[in-house]
Amino acid sequence: MANDHDEKGHVADEDRRDILFLGTGAVGAVGIASAVWPFVDQMNPSASVLALSTMEVDIGDLEPGQEMKVSFLKAPVFIRRMTEDELASAADEDVSGMPDPDPRNPNATGSVADVQDRLVDAERGIIVLTGVCTHLGCVPLGDGAGDYKGWFCPCHGSHYDSLGRIRKGPAPENLPIPVASIDGDILKLG
Repeated sequence: MANDHDEKGHVADEDRRDILFLGTGAVGAVGIASAVWPFVDQMNPSASVLALSTMEVDIGDLEPGQEMKVSFLKAPVFIRRMTEDELASAADEDVSGMPDPDPRNPNATGSVADVQDRLVDAERGIIVLTGVCTHLGCVPLGDGAGDYKGWFCPCHGSHYDSLGRIRKGPAPENLPIPVASIDGDILKLG
């Protein structure tokens, strides 16, 4: 450290001044961060929203050919247990000729919208779909509706097959499958 005096006799210590500037800057940064943090933190989801981010549904009474509808995160969810005939018919379809060959399933391991990658539980033939048309967000009719015996959106004429794959109409994508897992007779969404 240099202790040079200027013409008035004051100590000109640049190192000391730099430390004071850095200290003042650090205290200022901590002060700004502590003032801004409450505003940033208030944008996080509340405890009630986090509690609703998962849902469990008992599907033990769902027989082959039956469908149930639940509401999850303010969107309809279709849960269907497919029959052996529906599964065989869906397996015979050529996915490559469909408008959307993507499985749209975050639970799937494959990259094609075949039977295995569209079902949440392949052993029991359980399909779970977010029931919002991919065209303009309408709710399609289920229980074998439409030309392909799956779901039909009467608003604009989109036809989905029994696996929720778009087959005809203006919808650009298959009905998406939410994050889901099955443990015994309990389907966990989210």
